[in-house]
This record gives sequence, structure tokens and C-alpha cells, in this order.
Amino acid sequence: HSERVAEYTEKIALRMGFAKDKVELLKESAVLHDIGKLGIEKNILNKKDKLTDEEWEILRQHPAMGVNILKPVLLTEEMSEIIRGHHERYDGEGYPDKLSGENINLLAKIVSVADAYDAMTSPRAYRQALSKEKAIEELKKNRGNQFDARIVDIFIQVLQEGS
Repeated sequence: HSERVAEYTEKIALRMGFAKDKVELLKESAVLHDIGKLGIEKNILNKKDKLTDEEWEILRQHPAMGVNILKPVLLTEEMSEIIRGHHERYDGEGYPDKLSGENINLLAKIVSVADAYDAMTSPRAYRQALSKEKAIEELKKNRGNQFDARIVDIFIQVLQEGS
């Protein structure tokens, strides 16, 4: 999952014209974006039924846990913002900090779109994978509220061109 997210983020960043060092930082961050899930119990991560409110609260801690896990070894401030912010939402309804719009690190917003797409197109314990077309529909439906619309539009172009 993380390798695919890194590939998608690279394609988006290149399309957006990012410098090589930013693209590399983004790819490294994307590979590590879910490392905080190491601190989440397997029965929550692999649960087939709907998560309880308490379980959701535990799961929502994984971005902050990831930052704490990585801080002693290699985390730059920007990498920290990317990993911590990959579940923030453009409308401010995300987690862990309820950031919105331009207050969310741009690279974190890219990881968010790539991560969501890969999650939708991959089978999960609780549902089958969506088709590429259905996942694109979901991205379009959530552009401007969950996701930065500009990033969604760029990613859809990348997916449709197959580049």
C-alpha cells in the first residue's frame, strides 16, 4: 500500500512541477505515512465489522503515533507535517488536528488523495476493492470538502493518461 501511495504521490508532484528534492521528500514520507499503525491493535486494523466510536478514536491516533515513532530517527519538520497531516480534510473535519484548506501542508494533501485512492482500489477486510472508475467518482464527489480540488483534478488527469 505505502509503495503504491509513494508512486502516486510522485506522479502528482511531478505533474505539479515540484523540484526533485521535494518529490523525494514526498515519496519518503508517503512510504512511511502509515507507520503509526504499528501502535494500533491488529484486531482494530483487521476488523471486518464497523468500528466502534472508541476504536475510531484509537485509529485516528496513528498519524500522531507515526510522528512519535519517527522523530528520534529521521524526521524533518516537513516530513512530520506530511505524516501527521495525511488524514486532515480540506473542510477541517479530518484528524488529528482538524486543520483545513491552506493550513494543511500541501504535500500532506497530496498523500491524502493518493492514500484514499489506493485504499479505495484495494480490498479491505470489510469490503471489496472499488474499480478505478468508481474510485475516481469518489474523488470527484469529495473534491473541495475532503480533498484539495486542484490535487484531485491533477491526479485524475494522471490516472486517465496512465502516466
